[in-house]
Amino acid sequence: MANNKKLYVGNLSHDLDNNDLKEAFQPYGEVVSAQVIVDRDTGRSKGFGFVEMSDPTQAQAAIDALNGTEIAGRTLTVNEARPQKERGGSGGAPRGGGGGRGFGGGGRRY
Repeated sequence: MANNKKLYVGNLSHDLDNNDLKEAFQPYGEVVSAQVIVDRDTGRSKGFGFVEMSDPTQAQAAIDALNGTEIAGRTLTVNEARPQKERGGSGGAPRGGGGGRGFGGGGRRY
């Protein structure tokens, strides 16, 4: 599992589903997972997704083959996914009474 490579796939047709995404990448290697990201409220595709492949070499082959190609009338953007950033929100109350003051913490001023 440590060698799995996650790819970002952008500019997807709103008609594609997880299975369609998986099928597009299978010719290049083992697809561990394929997920089209959908809007939580509407259930409609947001036009991008992620594919996880079991081998970095196969993932690179998929990037090389599919980036800039057309699927379902849309030109895909395929590249290595960046690590997900931490999102604030439901992690409890901010420390130090923080938030909403228009300036960030930068340590003490002496």
